[in-house]
Amino acid sequence: MKKISYGHQWIDRDDIREVVKALKSDWLTQGPRIRDFEKALCRRTGARYAVAVSSGTAALHIACLAAGIEKNDEVITSPVTFVASSNCILYCGAKPVFADIQEDTVNIDPKEIGRKINKKTKAIIPVHFAGHPCDLVEIHKIAGKYGLIVIEDACHALGAEYKVNGRWLKIGSCKHSDMTVFSFHPVKSITTGEGGAVTTNNKKLYERLLVFRNHGISRDVSRFIGPWYYEMQHLGFNYRITDIQCALGISQLRKLKTFIGHRREAARLYNDLLCGIEEAELPVERDGYRSAWHLYPVRIKKAQNRKMVFENLHKNKIGVQVHYIPVHLQPYYRKSFGYKRGDYPVSERYYERAITLPIHFQMKTAEIKYVTGIFKKLIR
Repeated sequence: MKKISYGHQWIDRDDIREVVKALKSDWLTQGPRIRDFEKALCRRTGARYAVAVSSGTAALHIACLAAGIEKNDEVITSPVTFVASSNCILYCGAKPVFADIQEDTVNIDPKEIGRKINKKTKAIIPVHFAGHPCDLVEIHKIAGKYGLIVIEDACHALGAEYKVNGRWLKIGSCKHSDMTVFSFHPVKSITTGEGGAVTTNNKKLYERLLVFRNHGISRDVSRFIGPWYYEMQHLGFNYRITDIQCALGISQLRKLKTFIGHRREAARLYNDLLCGIEEAELPVERDGYRSAWHLYPVRIKKAQNRKMVFENLHKNKIGVQVHYIPVHLQPYYRKSFGYKRGDYPVSERYYERAITLPIHFQMKTAEIKYVTGIFKKLIR
C-alpha cells in the first residue's frame, strides 16, 4: 500500500496543458499570466486588488512592509502557526507579541488580543488555523478602536467563508481587514508549486505591495524622463512569481470549488467515523463559518500516548503530522524574547495532544476508513 500523505497536490491534464502553453509562449517570468492570475484571485475572493509573489512567506513580508511595520513596533499574532507568520514581523525589525488561542477553533482569541495591546502595537496578524476563519468581525472592532492594521494570514484558508448579517463573505475579500495573505504551496487548497499572494481593497497599499515585490523599484510614468527610467524608492526584494507558475494557478483556481467540496466531504466522513470516540477530540466548525479544511487536526486526550500513536500511524503508512510546535517555544524566540513554557497555556495544551490526520483531494473514502480504523485501535 502506498503511504497516505497528510497533504498532496492534484495536477490534471488541464493544468499541464496550461503550463505547456506558458512554456511555449514568449513569456516565462514577468508576463501577462501574472496579471491574469491576480484578476482571477480578485474574482474568487471579491477583493479589489491582488499581488502575486514567490511564496506565502514573501506575501507576509511585503504585507508587513506595505503596512509600514518597522523597528520599535509590536505586532500581535497567534503562537499556534508556522513560524513564517511571526518571522515576517522580525524581518521588519518589529517585535512579535503572541495572544493565546480559543480552545475550540485553535484560532487567536480576540479577548487575548485586547490584553496585549499597548502604545507600541501597530498591527494584528490573525491566522485562520486549519482553514477555519477567525472572528474577523470582533478583531476588526478591536483594530478600529486602537487604530491598528489587520493582516489576515489566510495561507490555510483560500475558499473559506464566514457569515455576517446573513451574508456569506469570502476570506480574502478584506471586508474586515486591510490585507489578506495566501499561500499556494502544494499542500494548500490550490498550488503554483511555490507561490503566494496578497489581496487588498486599498489602492495605496496595493501600489506599495507592487513596489516591494520588485526590488523597491517604481516605474511611475508621471516621473518618467524617458522610456528607460525607473526609481528604487524603497529597499524591496525579488519576490516575483513567474508566468509559468501563474499559468498553473489560473488552471487550479478554476477547480477551487471542487477541491474545497472534496475536503469538506472528507472532513464530514472523518467526523462520522470518529464521532463518539471518547479518547479523541475532533476539530470544530462553528455556526456561521465554512472552513477550507486545509488540515484535520485531532486532539488525543492522553497526551502521553501521542508519540506512540504518531509513530504507529507512520508504521501503518499513514503520514500524519503535528501542526504546530508553538512559535514561542522555538529556541530562537525563547532566546531572543524570553518566552517560556507556560506563557500561553491553551496553545501548549493543544500542541501536546495534537495530531493532523491526512486530508487532501486525492484521498478516497476507503483511505479515510483505513486511517480512522487504525487510529481508533491505537488510541484505545
